[in-house]
Amino acid sequence: MNGIFLIDKPEGITSREVVDTIIRKTETRKVGHTGTLDPMATGVLLICVGKATKLVKFLTAADKEYEARICLGVETDTLDRTGNLIKEENCSLEEESIDRVLESFLGEYEQEVPKYSAVKVNGKKLYEYARAKVEVSLPKRKVSIYELKRVSPLEKRDGKIFFSIRTKVSKGTYIRSLVRDIALRLHTIGMMQELRRTRQGAFSIEECKPLEDIHLVDLHPISSVLKGLYTVTCDDVLKKDVLNGKILTDKYHHDRVVFQDREGSLLAIYQVYEKDTTKIKPYVMLGGVK
Repeated sequence: MNGIFLIDKPEGITSREVVDTIIRKTETRKVGHTGTLDPMATGVLLICVGKATKLVKFLTAADKEYEARICLGVETDTLDRTGNLIKEENCSLEEESIDRVLESFLGEYEQEVPKYSAVKVNGKKLYEYARAKVEVSLPKRKVSIYELKRVSPLEKRDGKIFFSIRTKVSKGTYIRSLVRDIALRLHTIGMMQELRRTRQGAFSIEECKPLEDIHLVDLHPISSVLKGLYTVTCDDVLKKDVLNGKILTDKYHHDRVVFQDREGSLLAIYQVYEKDTTKIKPYVMLGGVK
């Protein structure tokens, strides 16, 4: 059994629990997800089964879109409503100021990861340090914000400001951290109230089904994941080179190239070789799967 389930993850369970549910449904242990969603978050979660697990790296690297609800005037240790309250303050901001700050995030910026996250420092996950109340320097990484805009009116209540945003971001972007940073640029504090992933790569929330409604017939073929990528059908010589992972001259001039044989079996995904951009090298070896 090989393929991908497109799941609309419910609130209140971990991505690992979704994987465990699929293991029980499929009776196979070769199952993996393609990008963690926190228990409070909902939305697109791609689950790979069988040989499709070879595509986890490829799918995890895809850009993602989210809708999030922000509360300005409250700070928690997890940067969202599930955490312990650190501080509260009254906010007085107008739409124009907020929209201007949102626009200022477009492009690349350096983001500090949340202390309650699975990012490892010295071989230990950050949330393990946080739970043990051990201070550790939080890593920073460059992320890209491709789209970011407010999609609801401001709601002002009890000195706090609530509104929703829609954003498209690169791999590794923490929306909780983005919300914190938005608040900081507004000279206040803030937290994330709700989060919904609405797209991952080529797959939108409209294509996903609730976890409880997923059945074996909902398994999408591996080829569906690669739709839209430039695809080359190999002759016997090229097929042998691709299956052996040979570095090839780039005659195709695309960021990613899918190689398949004459029967339509998928052999590999190649990408530009960073040491010599006139060549391409294996990115994901598929070995001849349908």
